[in-house]
Amino acid sequence: MTACEQYERFDRLARLAWELHSLGIRVSLGVPLTGRPVLEVVSESGAKVHITAIRRRCGWVFSWRPWWARLWWRDKGVVAHAANVADIIAAEVNA
Repeated sequence: MTACEQYERFDRLARLAWELHSLGIRVSLGVPLTGRPVLEVVSESGAKVHITAIRRRCGWVFSWRPWWARLWWRDKGVVAHAANVADIIAAEVNA
């Protein structure tokens, strides 16, 4: 993973965090020393959901499932360039 890819991942998560914040959702962007940045979203019920940005063939995708669950639940993500990506994630987190 290149430094440019890490920066792009952080940039996409930061933009998503700002959009979710403007919808009134509590968010926190974590940047560990090693590993990938992660966006923590707190639902209305108080549950914490971790969102990561993943590069796929179709482009960047936001996923909110554990890495092992991505093998079976392929529909639990949204492409990052969608116009209403924050609305989709807010609805899924609060469902």
